[in-house]
Amino acid sequence: MQQIQTLNVALGDRSYPIHIGTNLLAQPELILPHLKRKQVAIITNTTVAPLYLEVIAQPLRNAGVSVIPVILPDGEAYKNSDTLNQIYDALLQNRCERTTTLIALGGGVIGDLTGYAAATYLRGVPFIQVPTTLLSQVDSSVGGKTGINHPLGKNMIGAFYQPQIVLADIATLNTLPQAELAAGMAEVIKYGLIRDHDFFEWIERNIDQLNALEPAAMSYAIYRSCQNKAEVVAADERESGERALLNLGHTFGHAIENAMGYGVWLHGEAVAAGTMLAADLSRRLGWLSEAEVDRIRKLFVAARLPVDAPDLGGVERYLDLMGLDKKVEDGKIRLVLQQGIGKSVLTSDYDADLLKQTLASTVHD
Repeated sequence: MQQIQTLNVALGDRSYPIHIGTNLLAQPELILPHLKRKQVAIITNTTVAPLYLEVIAQPLRNAGVSVIPVILPDGEAYKNSDTLNQIYDALLQNRCERTTTLIALGGGVIGDLTGYAAATYLRGVPFIQVPTTLLSQVDSSVGGKTGINHPLGKNMIGAFYQPQIVLADIATLNTLPQAELAAGMAEVIKYGLIRDHDFFEWIERNIDQLNALEPAAMSYAIYRSCQNKAEVVAADERESGERALLNLGHTFGHAIENAMGYGVWLHGEAVAAGTMLAADLSRRLGWLSEAEVDRIRKLFVAARLPVDAPDLGGVERYLDLMGLDKKVEDGKIRLVLQQGIGKSVLTSDYDADLLKQTLASTVHD
Protein backbone atom coordinates (compact mmCIF):
# COMPACT_ATOMS: atom_id res chain seq x y z
CA MET A 1 0.00 0.00 0.00
CA GLN A 2 1.29 3.44 -0.90
CA GLN A 3 2.41 5.52 2.03
CA ILE A 4 0.00 8.17 3.26
CA GLN A 5 1.31 11.73 3.15
CA THR A 6 -0.13 14.06 5.79
CA LEU A 7 -0.24 17.86 5.97
CA ASN A 8 -1.67 20.01 8.73
CA VAL A 9 -3.81 23.10 8.32
CA ALA A 10 -2.65 25.16 11.30
CA LEU A 11 -5.65 26.99 12.75
CA GLY A 12 -5.11 26.58 16.49
CA ASP A 13 -7.79 24.45 18.12
CA ARG A 14 -9.50 24.10 14.70
CA SER A 15 -6.42 22.64 13.01
CA TYR A 16 -6.92 19.50 10.96
CA PRO A 17 -4.97 16.99 8.88
CA ILE A 18 -5.03 16.44 5.12
CA HIS A 19 -4.23 12.81 4.27
CA ILE A 20 -3.12 12.09 0.68
CA GLY A 21 -2.73 8.54 -0.63
CA THR A 22 -4.41 5.66 -2.44
CA ASN A 23 -7.39 3.59 -1.26
CA LEU A 24 -8.01 5.83 1.75
CA LEU A 25 -11.79 5.45 1.44
CA ALA A 26 -11.61 1.86 2.68
CA GLN A 27 -9.65 2.82 5.82
CA PRO A 28 -12.22 3.69 8.49
CA GLU A 29 -9.48 4.07 11.08
CA LEU A 30 -8.70 7.44 9.48
CA ILE A 31 -12.27 8.64 10.12
CA LEU A 32 -13.30 6.99 13.40
CA PRO A 33 -11.14 9.13 15.73
CA HIS A 34 -12.88 12.24 14.40
CA LEU A 35 -16.47 11.11 15.08
CA LYS A 36 -18.24 12.47 18.16
CA ARG A 37 -20.77 9.63 17.92
CA LYS A 38 -21.11 6.61 15.71
CA GLN A 39 -23.50 8.21 13.25
CA VAL A 40 -22.62 9.83 9.93
CA ALA A 41 -24.56 11.21 6.98
CA ILE A 42 -22.66 10.68 3.75
CA ILE A 43 -23.60 13.38 1.24
CA THR A 44 -22.80 12.42 -2.35
CA ASN A 45 -24.31 12.54 -5.84
CA THR A 46 -25.74 10.25 -8.49
CA THR A 47 -22.38 9.97 -10.30
CA VAL A 48 -20.14 9.27 -7.31
CA ALA A 49 -22.54 7.09 -5.29
CA PRO A 50 -22.38 3.99 -7.54
CA LEU A 51 -18.59 4.19 -7.57
CA TYR A 52 -17.61 4.97 -4.00
CA LEU A 53 -20.53 5.20 -1.55
CA GLU A 54 -20.30 1.58 -0.38
CA VAL A 55 -16.49 1.64 -0.49
CA ILE A 56 -16.54 4.12 2.37
CA ALA A 57 -19.88 3.20 3.99
CA GLN A 58 -19.45 -0.56 4.49
CA PRO A 59 -16.18 -0.40 6.46
CA LEU A 60 -17.78 2.25 8.68
CA ARG A 61 -20.82 0.02 9.24
CA ASN A 62 -18.49 -2.86 10.09
CA ALA A 63 -16.97 -0.59 12.75
CA GLY A 64 -20.42 -0.01 14.27
CA VAL A 65 -21.20 3.33 12.68
CA SER A 66 -24.76 4.14 11.58
CA VAL A 67 -24.62 5.47 8.00
CA ILE A 68 -27.27 7.72 6.43
CA PRO A 69 -26.74 8.09 2.67
CA VAL A 70 -27.94 11.30 1.01
CA ILE A 71 -27.67 11.16 -2.79
CA LEU A 72 -28.09 14.45 -4.65
CA PRO A 73 -28.26 15.28 -8.37
CA ASP A 74 -24.86 15.90 -9.97
CA GLY A 75 -23.64 19.20 -11.35
CA GLU A 76 -22.90 22.86 -10.67
CA ALA A 77 -26.48 23.68 -11.69
CA TYR A 78 -27.63 22.01 -8.44
CA LYS A 79 -25.40 24.00 -6.09
CA ASN A 80 -28.37 25.98 -4.82
CA SER A 81 -30.82 26.41 -1.96
CA ASP A 82 -33.20 23.74 -3.27
CA THR A 83 -30.49 21.07 -3.12
CA LEU A 84 -29.31 22.37 0.25
CA ASN A 85 -32.83 21.81 1.57
CA GLN A 86 -32.66 18.19 0.43
CA ILE A 87 -29.74 17.74 2.82
CA TYR A 88 -31.62 19.45 5.66
CA ASP A 89 -34.67 17.26 4.93
CA ALA A 90 -32.62 14.08 5.24
CA LEU A 91 -30.93 15.22 8.45
CA LEU A 92 -34.22 16.21 10.06
CA GLN A 93 -36.05 13.06 8.93
CA ASN A 94 -33.30 10.96 10.50
CA ARG A 95 -33.27 13.11 13.64
CA CYS A 96 -29.59 13.87 13.28
CA GLU A 97 -28.06 15.60 16.29
CA ARG A 98 -25.19 18.02 16.82
CA THR A 99 -22.88 15.04 17.27
CA THR A 100 -23.74 13.59 13.84
CA THR A 101 -20.87 14.06 11.39
CA LEU A 102 -21.52 14.90 7.75
CA ILE A 103 -19.15 13.37 5.20
CA ALA A 104 -18.82 15.13 1.85
CA LEU A 105 -18.08 12.44 -0.76
CA GLY A 106 -17.64 14.05 -4.17
CA GLY A 107 -16.25 17.06 -5.96
CA GLY A 108 -16.34 20.74 -5.16
CA VAL A 109 -20.11 21.11 -5.42
CA ILE A 110 -20.74 18.34 -2.89
CA GLY A 111 -18.02 19.69 -0.62
CA ASP A 112 -19.39 23.22 -0.67
CA LEU A 113 -22.99 22.11 -0.16
CA THR A 114 -22.14 19.69 2.65
CA GLY A 115 -19.90 22.19 4.39
CA TYR A 116 -22.58 24.88 4.31
CA ALA A 117 -25.19 22.40 5.54
CA ALA A 118 -22.82 21.45 8.38
CA ALA A 119 -22.20 25.10 9.25
CA THR A 120 -25.91 25.85 9.49
CA TYR A 121 -27.72 22.66 10.58
CA LEU A 122 -28.40 23.03 14.32
CA ARG A 123 -26.03 26.02 14.07
CA GLY A 124 -23.09 23.78 13.40
CA VAL A 125 -22.27 20.07 13.19
CA PRO A 126 -18.91 18.43 12.36
CA PHE A 127 -18.05 17.47 8.80
CA ILE A 128 -15.35 15.60 6.90
CA GLN A 129 -14.16 16.26 3.35
CA VAL A 130 -13.57 13.24 1.09
CA PRO A 131 -12.89 14.94 -2.28
CA THR A 132 -13.06 12.72 -5.39
CA THR A 133 -12.02 15.18 -8.12
CA LEU A 134 -8.61 16.74 -8.67
CA LEU A 135 -10.06 20.24 -8.33
CA SER A 136 -11.61 19.48 -4.96
CA GLN A 137 -8.53 17.62 -3.71
CA VAL A 138 -6.17 20.51 -4.40
CA ASP A 139 -8.47 23.44 -3.71
CA SER A 140 -12.08 23.47 -2.59
CA SER A 141 -11.87 20.77 0.13
CA VAL A 142 -9.11 22.66 1.97
CA GLY A 143 -9.67 25.90 3.82
CA GLY A 144 -13.27 25.89 5.00
CA LYS A 145 -14.97 27.89 2.26
CA THR A 146 -18.52 26.58 1.95
CA GLY A 147 -21.59 27.86 0.18
CA ILE A 148 -24.10 27.83 -2.63
CA ASN A 149 -24.68 29.78 -5.83
CA HIS A 150 -27.39 32.37 -6.37
CA PRO A 151 -28.88 33.14 -9.79
CA LEU A 152 -27.19 36.55 -9.61
CA GLY A 153 -23.74 35.35 -8.54
CA LYS A 154 -21.51 32.37 -7.79
CA ASN A 155 -20.70 31.47 -4.17
CA MET A 156 -22.36 34.61 -2.87
CA ILE A 157 -24.05 32.78 0.03
CA GLY A 158 -21.91 30.75 2.39
CA ALA A 159 -19.76 30.51 5.48
CA PHE A 160 -16.19 29.87 6.55
CA TYR A 161 -16.43 26.49 8.31
CA GLN A 162 -13.50 24.12 8.68
CA PRO A 163 -13.70 20.33 8.32
CA GLN A 164 -12.41 17.83 10.87
CA ILE A 165 -10.20 16.11 8.33
CA VAL A 166 -9.60 15.91 4.56
CA LEU A 167 -9.05 12.52 2.88
CA ALA A 168 -7.68 12.91 -0.65
CA ASP A 169 -7.78 9.43 -2.21
CA ILE A 170 -5.80 9.58 -5.44
CA ALA A 171 -7.38 6.33 -6.66
CA THR A 172 -10.68 8.17 -7.21
CA LEU A 173 -9.06 10.21 -9.99
CA ASN A 174 -8.95 7.08 -12.18
CA THR A 175 -12.69 7.39 -12.82
CA LEU A 176 -12.64 11.12 -13.62
CA PRO A 177 -13.61 12.24 -17.11
CA GLN A 178 -10.68 13.86 -18.92
CA ALA A 179 -12.34 17.29 -18.87
CA GLU A 180 -12.72 17.12 -15.06
CA LEU A 181 -9.08 16.15 -14.65
CA ALA A 182 -8.03 19.09 -16.82
CA ALA A 183 -10.26 21.43 -14.82
CA GLY A 184 -8.43 20.41 -11.67
CA MET A 185 -5.09 21.11 -13.31
CA ALA A 186 -6.12 24.76 -13.66
CA GLU A 187 -6.05 25.07 -9.86
CA VAL A 188 -2.75 23.18 -9.61
CA ILE A 189 -1.15 25.60 -12.10
CA LYS A 190 -2.65 28.51 -10.14
CA TYR A 191 -0.47 27.78 -7.09
CA GLY A 192 2.64 27.99 -9.23
CA LEU A 193 1.52 31.27 -10.74
CA ILE A 194 0.58 33.06 -7.52
CA ARG A 195 3.35 32.03 -5.11
CA ASP A 196 5.51 29.07 -6.16
CA HIS A 197 7.72 29.68 -9.20
CA ASP A 198 9.64 26.42 -8.70
CA PHE A 199 6.37 24.46 -8.70
CA PHE A 200 5.29 26.17 -11.93
CA GLU A 201 8.51 25.03 -13.58
CA TRP A 202 8.02 21.50 -12.19
CA ILE A 203 4.51 21.41 -13.73
CA GLU A 204 5.93 22.53 -17.08
CA ARG A 205 8.40 19.62 -16.99
CA ASN A 206 5.86 17.05 -15.81
CA ILE A 207 2.59 18.00 -17.52
CA ASP A 208 2.59 14.88 -19.72
CA GLN A 209 2.93 12.62 -16.66
CA LEU A 210 0.16 14.53 -14.90
CA ASN A 211 -2.14 14.21 -17.93
CA ALA A 212 -1.44 10.46 -17.86
CA LEU A 213 -2.25 10.24 -14.12
CA GLU A 214 1.23 8.94 -13.34
CA PRO A 215 0.88 8.17 -9.58
CA ALA A 216 4.14 9.66 -8.28
CA ALA A 217 3.72 12.88 -10.26
CA MET A 218 0.06 13.22 -9.29
CA SER A 219 0.81 12.60 -5.61
CA TYR A 220 3.48 15.28 -5.64
CA ALA A 221 1.24 17.79 -7.45
CA ILE A 222 -1.60 17.27 -4.95
CA TYR A 223 0.75 17.43 -1.96
CA ARG A 224 2.49 20.61 -3.14
CA SER A 225 -0.85 22.26 -4.02
CA CYS A 226 -2.34 21.41 -0.61
CA GLN A 227 0.85 22.61 1.08
CA ASN A 228 0.49 25.99 -0.63
CA LYS A 229 -3.22 26.19 0.20
CA ALA A 230 -2.66 25.18 3.84
CA GLU A 231 0.02 27.85 4.30
CA VAL A 232 -2.21 30.56 2.85
CA VAL A 233 -5.26 29.52 4.89
CA ALA A 234 -3.24 29.37 8.12
CA ALA A 235 -2.02 32.93 7.48
CA ASP A 236 -5.38 34.36 6.37
CA GLU A 237 -8.36 32.14 7.12
CA ARG A 238 -11.10 34.64 6.25
CA GLU A 239 -9.62 36.15 3.10
CA SER A 240 -8.73 39.58 4.42
CA GLY A 241 -5.38 39.60 2.64
CA GLU A 242 -3.15 36.89 1.17
CA ARG A 243 -5.90 34.30 0.77
CA ALA A 244 -7.61 36.45 -1.85
CA LEU A 245 -4.65 35.72 -4.13
CA LEU A 246 -6.02 32.18 -4.48
CA ASN A 247 -8.73 33.75 -6.64
CA LEU A 248 -6.41 34.34 -9.60
CA GLY A 249 -8.60 34.20 -12.70
CA HIS A 250 -11.74 33.68 -10.62
CA THR A 251 -13.38 37.10 -11.01
CA PHE A 252 -13.27 36.69 -14.80
CA GLY A 253 -14.06 32.98 -14.48
CA HIS A 254 -17.11 33.43 -12.28
CA ALA A 255 -18.48 35.93 -14.82
CA ILE A 256 -18.10 33.25 -17.50
CA GLU A 257 -19.78 30.57 -15.38
CA ASN A 258 -22.64 32.88 -14.44
CA ALA A 259 -23.34 34.11 -17.97
CA MET A 260 -22.98 30.75 -19.72
CA GLY A 261 -25.10 28.97 -17.11
CA TYR A 262 -23.64 27.08 -14.16
CA GLY A 263 -22.08 23.85 -15.38
CA VAL A 264 -21.78 24.75 -19.09
CA TRP A 265 -18.14 25.64 -18.50
CA LEU A 266 -16.43 23.63 -15.77
CA HIS A 267 -15.05 25.81 -12.98
CA GLY A 268 -11.45 25.02 -13.85
CA GLU A 269 -12.04 25.75 -17.52
CA ALA A 270 -13.45 29.18 -16.66
CA VAL A 271 -10.54 29.83 -14.26
CA ALA A 272 -8.01 28.98 -17.00
CA ALA A 273 -9.60 31.38 -19.48
CA GLY A 274 -9.93 33.97 -16.68
CA THR A 275 -6.29 33.57 -15.75
CA MET A 276 -5.31 34.33 -19.35
CA LEU A 277 -7.38 37.52 -19.15
CA ALA A 278 -5.56 38.44 -15.93
CA ALA A 279 -2.22 37.70 -17.61
CA ASP A 280 -3.11 39.89 -20.58
CA LEU A 281 -4.05 42.79 -18.31
CA SER A 282 -0.86 42.27 -16.30
CA ARG A 283 1.12 42.48 -19.55
CA ARG A 284 -0.63 45.72 -20.53
CA LEU A 285 0.30 47.13 -17.12
CA GLY A 286 3.94 46.23 -17.74
CA TRP A 287 4.01 43.62 -14.97
CA LEU A 288 4.34 40.52 -17.18
CA SER A 289 6.45 40.10 -20.29
CA GLU A 290 5.08 38.77 -23.55
CA ALA A 291 7.29 35.69 -23.07
CA GLU A 292 5.78 35.02 -19.63
CA VAL A 293 2.23 35.30 -20.98
CA ASP A 294 3.21 32.85 -23.71
CA ARG A 295 4.58 30.37 -21.12
CA ILE A 296 1.33 30.51 -19.17
CA ARG A 297 -0.73 30.02 -22.34
CA LYS A 298 1.40 27.07 -23.47
CA LEU A 299 1.05 25.33 -20.11
CA PHE A 300 -2.75 25.70 -20.11
CA VAL A 301 -2.87 24.36 -23.67
CA ALA A 302 -0.67 21.41 -22.66
CA ALA A 303 -3.07 20.78 -19.76
CA ARG A 304 -5.93 20.67 -22.30
CA LEU A 305 -7.58 23.79 -20.97
CA PRO A 306 -9.25 26.68 -22.83
CA VAL A 307 -7.19 29.85 -23.13
CA ASP A 308 -9.72 32.07 -24.93
CA ALA A 309 -12.65 33.50 -23.02
CA PRO A 310 -16.10 33.46 -24.60
CA ASP A 311 -17.93 36.61 -25.63
CA LEU A 312 -20.65 37.14 -23.03
CA GLY A 313 -22.27 40.01 -24.89
CA GLY A 314 -19.60 42.69 -24.99
CA VAL A 315 -17.20 44.44 -22.66
CA GLU A 316 -19.85 46.16 -20.55
CA ARG A 317 -21.63 42.86 -19.94
CA TYR A 318 -18.36 41.39 -18.69
CA LEU A 319 -17.80 44.33 -16.37
CA ASP A 320 -21.36 44.10 -15.07
CA LEU A 321 -20.96 40.38 -14.25
CA MET A 322 -17.54 40.94 -12.70
CA GLY A 323 -19.14 43.49 -10.40
CA LEU A 324 -21.14 40.64 -8.85
CA ASP A 325 -18.05 39.39 -7.03
CA LYS A 326 -17.12 39.03 -3.39
CA LYS A 327 -13.88 40.93 -3.95
CA VAL A 328 -15.62 44.16 -5.02
CA GLU A 329 -14.81 46.85 -2.46
CA ASP A 330 -16.19 50.39 -2.44
CA GLY A 331 -17.66 49.66 -5.86
CA LYS A 332 -14.26 48.84 -7.39
CA ILE A 333 -13.50 45.48 -8.97
CA ARG A 334 -10.37 44.16 -7.25
CA LEU A 335 -8.42 41.73 -9.40
CA VAL A 336 -5.62 39.27 -8.72
CA LEU A 337 -2.91 40.15 -11.24
CA GLN A 338 0.58 38.85 -11.98
CA GLN A 339 3.83 40.69 -11.23
CA GLY A 340 5.79 37.78 -12.67
CA ILE A 341 5.38 34.00 -12.60
CA GLY A 342 5.23 33.06 -8.93
CA LYS A 343 4.21 36.51 -7.73
CA SER A 344 0.71 37.98 -7.64
CA VAL A 345 -1.10 40.95 -6.14
CA LEU A 346 -4.72 41.84 -5.32
CA THR A 347 -5.41 45.35 -6.54
CA SER A 348 -8.04 47.80 -7.75
CA ASP A 349 -5.28 50.23 -8.73
CA TYR A 350 -5.22 49.62 -12.46
CA ASP A 351 -6.24 51.61 -15.52
CA ALA A 352 -9.89 50.74 -16.25
CA ASP A 353 -9.30 51.42 -19.95
CA LEU A 354 -6.62 48.72 -20.04
CA LEU A 355 -9.10 46.25 -18.53
CA LYS A 356 -11.57 47.15 -21.27
CA GLN A 357 -8.84 46.65 -23.88
CA THR A 358 -8.10 43.21 -22.45
CA LEU A 359 -11.75 42.22 -22.58
CA ALA A 360 -12.22 43.64 -26.08
CA SER A 361 -9.16 41.91 -27.53
CA THR A 362 -9.20 38.50 -25.92
CA VAL A 363 -12.80 37.30 -25.76
CA HIS A 364 -13.92 35.10 -28.61
CA ASP A 365 -17.25 33.92 -29.98
